[in-house]
Amino acid sequence: MKTRALLERISVDPDVCFGKPCIRGTRIWVSLILDFLTSGMSVEEILAEYLQLTEEDIRAAIAYNSP
Repeated sequence: MKTRALLERISVDPDVCFGKPCIRGTRIWVSLILDFLTSGMSVEEILAEYLQLTEEDIRAAIAYNSP
């Protein structure tokens, strides 16, 4: 999936989660996903905890954080 398509999975709305970037259609912050990955959680573990997420959502969070 191309970066542009991945980034479309991220939403920033001042009325949702104080304007923090979230996975579109959820209130799951991009920063939360990145914190989980940084702390050593695997993609599979995150997906098991947050059933509404997909692997593409996690890739989108990583892409959003990349320069």
